[in-house]
Amino acid sequence: MDATTPTGPVLFARYAFGPNRLGLCGPEDWRSLLELGAASGATESQALEIDHGLRDLAAGFEGAYPYLELIASAHGIADPMDLRVVDAYWIGNALSDGVDPVLMTQSMDSRFRSQLLPEAWKWLEGKPEAGARPTHAFHVFDIFPRVGLMRGGAVTDAVGLMDSCRIRWGRVLESSGEPRVVNGVPLGLGEGKLALEEPKVQTVRRWLDGTGFVSDVSVGDVVSLHWDWACEVLSPSRLDALQRRTLLQLELANQTI
Repeated sequence: MDATTPTGPVLFARYAFGPNRLGLCGPEDWRSLLELGAASGATESQALEIDHGLRDLAAGFEGAYPYLELIASAHGIADPMDLRVVDAYWIGNALSDGVDPVLMTQSMDSRFRSQLLPEAWKWLEGKPEAGARPTHAFHVFDIFPRVGLMRGGAVTDAVGLMDSCRIRWGRVLESSGEPRVVNGVPLGLGEGKLALEEPKVQTVRRWLDGTGFVSDVSVGDVVSLHWDWACEVLSPSRLDALQRRTLLQLELANQTI
């Protein structure tokens, strides 16, 4: 880990901010999430305050935080906000891959079964044994269509909502100015199945009132996106991790659409 690597709480904030700002999940304090997630050059005491503040905010995300607890517990990690755990949920890594399907099913049972009709639970219950793991992509493609867990009322465009909610990636086409323009890969529905479509130019934000998470970016860089917000610049290895797990979860979701 080098000096530019964020802590677990900071990485969580950078991905959670997009929907939180829109009032879709988490506590109603998006300004703190933005400012604390963007803080840099802090002293040791300031860093501790940032960490504490972000942990309090993260615990209020009723959709995401239990997944962090599951991943951490499955590997004997005491801290659900450990950087490796946070990365496992938003992007996907060996920790999310290594969660025992039985543990994941038990977690899903306690969280979601009471909210579903028996037929819907039947389809969802078998996902871990089929290969699903506790990543954000799983939540978006398999949990959200059945359970929701997002404020904002009735859904009129489920595929569009899933596309905005999933962690996406896009290659930067313009490196100056705001909002950021990227060559994104949208989600579509064809012949009753979800699939990634051909890339298209999309406009996303990286600043709000002069504050953001992506500062040094060049044409050709790949940034991760959540809703209309640029979260971070992805290394080739983390881009590959996100793409592979997104495609896996799409394949599993399509089995029960």
